[in-house]
Amino acid sequence: MSLITAIAFAASTALPVLDVPSGQPVELYEVLVDKVGAETWLRFRFLTPEIARDGGSITFAEAEADLEHLCAEVALPYLSEYDLAPEIVAVTLLDRPVEFGLSDPDATQFIDVFRVSSGSCIWEGF
Repeated sequence: MSLITAIAFAASTALPVLDVPSGQPVELYEVLVDKVGAETWLRFRFLTPEIARDGGSITFAEAEADLEHLCAEVALPYLSEYDLAPEIVAVTLLDRPVEFGLSDPDATQFIDVFRVSSGSCIWEGF
């Protein structure tokens, strides 16, 4: 069983829309700490409405570079700023807010997992 902890960030202020390779609008939704077995995972979840199945314009192939970019350009600086050392960083793109762990069959989610090593995000093909 995993234990999820939300890490607070400035939710009261408007979060910037992030630049990503696909050019789609991306906004940080939440950051969660999760214990999976003996490993600590940090989950960075981003709202990206353009990946929606109905009406979206970005495919997984187009968004795949965004996942690695967000790990390198958002997650790694975040780890440094808050002195965090997880073994795994999971980056999720969601077309709408979905509470972690709950199912929403209408939601679209793209997820990639990275091992943090020597200050880099190394893709973990599960």
